[in-house]
Amino acid sequence: MIRQVEKGSGLDAANSIALAPVGRETVQDRVYSELRRALIGGLFEPGQVLTIRQLADALMTSTMPVRDAIGRLTSEQALEALPNRTIRVPPITLDRIDDLLAARILIEGQAIALAAPRMTDAQLTLIRDQMAEWEALRLGGDRAAVDREVALNQAFHFEIYRACGSAILIPMIESLWLQSGPCTRAAIFAFSDAGESDAARFHHAIVDALTRRDAEAARAALVADISRPFAFLRQKLQAKDTA
Repeated sequence: MIRQVEKGSGLDAANSIALAPVGRETVQDRVYSELRRALIGGLFEPGQVLTIRQLADALMTSTMPVRDAIGRLTSEQALEALPNRTIRVPPITLDRIDDLLAARILIEGQAIALAAPRMTDAQLTLIRDQMAEWEALRLGGDRAAVDREVALNQAFHFEIYRACGSAILIPMIESLWLQSGPCTRAAIFAFSDAGESDAARFHHAIVDALTRRDAEAARAALVADISRPFAFLRQKLQAKDTA
């Protein structure tokens, strides 16, 4: 709370207010942020079972901040609590794929439509540079580059979304990415195993539409981009069910 000092106190302007001390980031916050980053990046596999002790050891911390972070992530539907006191990354199911995709199309489609007329030349240059690095990784064909590919894809999308001008949409999009991260990464490896190239044309179509400040074209290009991995996973699940 800011407290104004009475007039005539003789204090100069710099000393005329008292500011509350800024709190430091807690261990719980750091653990939550790291687990959140790992889930968005797809570092955990769909259906993977985890334990609090396992995560605490990996993060080199005690179990208490891990337990707190897991509670938060469970409430965000990024993790599931199992009866035997373990935690699971939600498995991929047809219903979950369809639900996540529908929500992402609705929310992210609106964000990119709002961003299209707002994108600056500097922002357009940045996403083009991200595209160039992403394509270089794809040309390399190294599976070890998947982590960087996932990070670049996230940076590309969120650079666009931040231009939408809505403080409400961004946390909603982050929550959707938190839940769909494991699915997205699974799709990347599925593309690789099937010998499919992750077509850069989807991102190029987004950049082209944004360059023209065409909101509807940008939305359509985004829908095509984010639908592809979900459609691929859906086909794999259906083929597995009928096998």
